Amino acid sequence: MSAVDEKGRRMLTEFRDFAMKGNVVDLAVGVIIGAAFGAIVTSLVGDVIMPLIGAATGGLDFSNYYVPLSKAVTATNLADAKKQGAVLAYGSFLTLTINFIIVAFVLFLVIRAMNTLKRKEEAKPAEPPRPSAEVVLLTEIRDLLKK
Repeated sequence: MSAVDEKGRRMLTEFRDFAMKGNVVDLAVGVIIGAAFGAIVTSLVGDVIMPLIGAATGGLDFSNYYVPLSKAVTATNLADAKKQGAVLAYGSFLTLTINFIIVAFVLFLVIRAMNTLKRKEEAKPAEPPRPSAEVVLLTEIRDLLKK
């Protein structure tokens, strides 16, 4: 076997050991769950919260709020306006900002709950360690000698 093959095999083993460490696997799971959670929050904001805000403000649709940056833009909705030229889509920015605030708040609540559970766990007094078998035997002998 050549030195190159051995070096490659060693590198592959090191990479496998690195990839299988708990932190890397935990991070991968966190990223996947975070992406799924982001999709849920995006739907919550776009499909539930923003329509409610729009209804409360008289049926305004924030996603179509924009400022044309070119005189060529004459469209009345954002999609067509973007096709005609440059626009400042502040309604989309507002929606994404609300999305971010909701995600940050939910993460705050989750971390707060985890910290509360951790504090409760730490507050529990630890059970005293059980005596060893020798100590138990000596205690029994002492008790028998007392009788």
